[in-house]
Amino acid sequence: MLCHRYAAAVDRIEELRYLVLAAQREGNRRLTDALRPLGVTPAQAEVLTVLAGSDGPLSVKELGTLLVCETGSPSRLTRTVVTAGWAQQVRDEVDGRLTRLRLTTSGTALAQRVRDVETAFHARLAAALEDDEGTASTVRVLRVLVSDGPSGAAIERRRSRT
Repeated sequence: MLCHRYAAAVDRIEELRYLVLAAQREGNRRLTDALRPLGVTPAQAEVLTVLAGSDGPLSVKELGTLLVCETGSPSRLTRTVVTAGWAQQVRDEVDGRLTRLRLTTSGTALAQRVRDVETAFHARLAAALEDDEGTASTVRVLRVLVSDGPSGAAIERRRSRT
């Protein structure tokens, strides 16, 4: 009996693991489709969102600590955003050797359009979920699953900023 219960628990955990993976992939595919008309990828959209929500320009390192899409060094990703003209590099006011990123006028406008797409995307997700209690429970489980990794840390840093 213990062996059967253990096997059932393992099956449930394995299913949870694959469901999380499938939900992430499906969600990313749908978000990619929703962002395509704006000419921006989900990773670029996250950079725009983080910069738009910042109190001021961020260094690449600071930005990297707030990103889920790109753990480690987001240099290549930020370069694409700068090259597209959505962000610009500015010298730090205190330490002129340090470069920071801030949105350009077109980046600010695009960040708002990204926010509109994300708001509609989140509304569709919310409509698909049964209730707030189930959502809260799911969020708690997912926080536990990511709590000891860099993505979980980035999410927690962003939550603490708001």
